[in-house]
Amino acid sequence: MSYDSFKVLTFDVVGTLIDFETGVLDAVRKISGRKPAELSDDQIFASYKRGRDAHPERSSEVMFHVYRHLAKELGLSADDAACDSFQLAVLRWQPFSDSVEALKRLRTRFRLVAMTNADRVALSCYAHALDNPFHDTICADDTGVAKPNPEFFAYNKGRQSAFGYKQSEILHVAQSQHHDIGIARKLGYKVCWIERRQGMKGFGGTPEVPELTKPDFHFATMKAFADAAIGS
Repeated sequence: MSYDSFKVLTFDVVGTLIDFETGVLDAVRKISGRKPAELSDDQIFASYKRGRDAHPERSSEVMFHVYRHLAKELGLSADDAACDSFQLAVLRWQPFSDSVEALKRLRTRFRLVAMTNADRVALSCYAHALDNPFHDTICADDTGVAKPNPEFFAYNKGRQSAFGYKQSEILHVAQSQHHDIGIARKLGYKVCWIERRQGMKGFGGTPEVPELTKPDFHFATMKAFADAAIGS
């Protein structure tokens, strides 16, 4: 399949461009003082996901409470200072090593649009860390819902159509099968799966899906995607 028909790349941000899994693990271990031998990745991710499910509101505000939930489950200190440290760390999650350069290259050919469940405050932090590559940004504050809700995609479809772009000209690029790849395919979008956990067991910090959706394009990194879409 050719990339020639696409004019817009819509991106999931957290997990695809921003390495939130490393951010979560590093913050929990730094705050708690627990080493991997004492507290596994899977234990941290499982409690983190349950905490996020219990507090699905704006990420720039509720990660304080997510950490308290996680800490209580794992027997860690859950005082205000620890929770504040985690909330601040969330806003400092960093890009994957290949994200910034890949986005710069892709921007030379495509309109780049962020589509994230993060709120506007968190998105501004992540966009800055990514060297502000986006032509447009859509976040949960705009839509009032979070992916995989189809209304999130409907909001963006309408917004991009106002700029003259058709759904057939959009390629959705994401890591999460749950939040993005499955629902985007059901809604008729072409999809590119950036499988950041390729070769690793489980689903890490994102929800599991009963069955993987086969994407139109499939890469392990953003660099590999940019190489294919733009050329090395």
